[in-house]
Amino acid sequence: MVKQEHFLADEAATLAMGKSLAADLKPGMTVFLEGSLGAGKTTLCRGILQFYGHRGTVKSPTYTLVEPYEKLVMPVCHFDLYRLGNGEELEYIGIRDYFSGTNLCLVEWAERAEGYLPKPDLIITLAPIIKFGQHGRKLLVKFAP
Repeated sequence: MVKQEHFLADEAATLAMGKSLAADLKPGMTVFLEGSLGAGKTTLCRGILQFYGHRGTVKSPTYTLVEPYEKLVMPVCHFDLYRLGNGEELEYIGIRDYFSGTNLCLVEWAERAEGYLPKPDLIITLAPIIKFGQHGRKLLVKFAP
């Protein structure tokens, strides 16, 4: 598994990294976003969505579980599974339809649906860090083989 590590000093750097990563993403890919609450997962998603042409707000779909963005250069489905009781609940929202091969799927809190999601093509982990006295985020990108 190939890994890349980056230091993100602020929100602008996180958005820029999202846009940079988006350039290499393809339809049908599944991306897991890992990190604690407030780690910057949704901000990174906003950068990815902006790369594909989204100009509105991006909030984490905590209560709806998924927010599809269909009218972009590439359709993107943003999942937030934080409030998921168990993975079986995903069957009720037609989870398999979202992973049809034409959508890019960004999944926050994927570990809450283990066994109900496809294997990720990419895992992105964000964590708060202090580097050289500066608060920011460490971003680790792991590409699946």
